[in-house]
Amino acid sequence: METKKKALGRGLEQLFNSENLDVESIEKQIYENSSNEEVIEINLSDLRANPYQPRKTFDDASLNDLAESIKEHGVFQPIIVKKSIKGYEIIAGERRVRASKLAGKEKIPAIVRAFTDEQMMEIALLENLQRENLNAIEEAEAYELMINNLNITQDELSKKVGKSRSYVTNMLGLLRLPKNVQDMVSNGSISMGHARVLSKISDDEKIKELAQKIIDEKLPVRDIENLSREEQISKKVKIKRHNNDNEYKYVEDLLREKLDSKVRIKDKKIEISFTNNADLNRILEIINIGE
Repeated sequence: METKKKALGRGLEQLFNSENLDVESIEKQIYENSSNEEVIEINLSDLRANPYQPRKTFDDASLNDLAESIKEHGVFQPIIVKKSIKGYEIIAGERRVRASKLAGKEKIPAIVRAFTDEQMMEIALLENLQRENLNAIEEAEAYELMINNLNITQDELSKKVGKSRSYVTNMLGLLRLPKNVQDMVSNGSISMGHARVLSKISDDEKIKELAQKIIDEKLPVRDIENLSREEQISKKVKIKRHNNDNEYKYVEDLLREKLDSKVRIKDKKIEISFTNNADLNRILEIINIGE
């Protein structure tokens, strides 16, 4: 543990163990506890993106503005990296790296720290969330990645990223939308409000039809809500048989989201996991079963 603390920087381990993680605090802790000798110049060609980076699109205008600033003033704040088998992986500061390349730079100041894969994932997500650089689908995919890879519940994730549980649930619901509709959300063709209404609909064809209607007729969210009621689109899950090894996988996913617990369906039985009596009572309350 002492070696790990030394590698990350004094006090940083406590920050990662806190319930609500703040990327600004992480970076500040690293900068304040790094000597001038620890800030090194790294070739931009030796840098690789954080493999857990949730952002797939970058605003060109914003990057160009940053590149102009770097041309004139240089990079004020070093990026944070982790040594990898070949070169370095970016922990925080990918925008600075991209802008430095646009500015024609060959090197960038950096601080090297030894992070775990889980910590790299958390920082990559939080850097984007807290600096408002992710679109809705990227944000939802990042939440799903953290839940699956860190083996945490929606409730634990909501506390970690400083969002409400219902907000996280609604964001994850966007991933049920058909891929082409997710693309519409990503590129801003339909709003987050529209997407939330569409994500409650169980019929993919109806979702696609309404999504296109939103674009063609510039319909407000209220109109989509009314249309979905008028057309009596079912918002309940219909059990359908699937020709695969786990025909109820999608039902497991829906129950997992509803109960915020691990759920398994096998041999016509539903198994719901809980950690303690308090967790069990929470689940019973959700499904409206009293003591």
